[in-house]
Amino acid sequence: MISVRLKSRLAAAAFGLGLATAPAAAFAETWDMPTPYPDGNFHTQTVRQFAEDVKAATGGKIQITVHSNGSLVKHPEIKRAVQSGQAQLGEVLISSWANEDPLFGLDSVPFLATNFDEAKKLYDVSRPALEKKLERQKLKLLYSIPWPPQGLYVKQEITSTDDLKGVKFRAYNPATTRIAELVGAVPTKIESAELAQAFGTGIVQAMITSAATGVDSKVWDFAKVYYDVQAWLPRNMVFVSQDVWSGLDDATKKAVQEAAAKAEERGWAGWRAKTAELNKTLADNAMKVLPPPAALKDGFAKVGATMTAEWTKAAGADGEAIIKAYKP
Repeated sequence: MISVRLKSRLAAAAFGLGLATAPAAAFAETWDMPTPYPDGNFHTQTVRQFAEDVKAATGGKIQITVHSNGSLVKHPEIKRAVQSGQAQLGEVLISSWANEDPLFGLDSVPFLATNFDEAKKLYDVSRPALEKKLERQKLKLLYSIPWPPQGLYVKQEITSTDDLKGVKFRAYNPATTRIAELVGAVPTKIESAELAQAFGTGIVQAMITSAATGVDSKVWDFAKVYYDVQAWLPRNMVFVSQDVWSGLDDATKKAVQEAAAKAEERGWAGWRAKTAELNKTLADNAMKVLPPPAALKDGFAKVGATMTAEWTKAAGADGEAIIKAYKP
């Protein structure tokens, strides 16, 4: 099997030969891109448009094959697959790697950034640090876009975080695990594809996740109440192997970066528009879509203050600088 590094160098060498008589497609690079979500998900739709934009902008030199819904590589393995050369680029939920480095968990610190404007500011001030971190891991950040604000799904109405004590709470990253611990719930690791079965069998009884995941999983079949607590806006990131990136000429790099910038802009604007639509879809399917009661909001605010302090301490000087830039 030809490695990613060798494929890129061979392609770059072919471009450098200046064989103008051969069609451009003869020197096309095909990049495999594993992604975690189904084709109907807006993240996947954004990725597919990005792939089309890259193909057009590079004149067909770069052709990206999107492998959605974990069909090529499962979500937990995508980052390693790109680092090791099994795939050229990929998309992941950043906070899934928060145990590896606190920086990856920044966007999921609850109640630090609770709307799109705040989340974009937090991303902008932290992007240089994220790029440096990925560069040290032989990855190049291309773009990052959010999910809608995270809300609380429960089977019946509650009034405060005290009502979550002892409840089996879905945890899909370190942040949701810590939230469960702080409110006295029982964290239970469940992937999105397993939600219906987990709720149906009582493995989990509550969760915090986006309205998008709720709609994707038809959450109304197993939960009846959605509190729009806007806990945080987690982000996905799309990155390419640094070895692959280094093999590109400057014009191709610029074309890919311009396509990535378009994808990022499209993603942020798209999720803004879709959030209200998703909440309406939940309501249209007989779910109660409610603002959080005061005691529930206050309880989560205390959780957020605790977790912001914990994150800043864990992230050290870089973390302090990011928080200071975000909240001067």
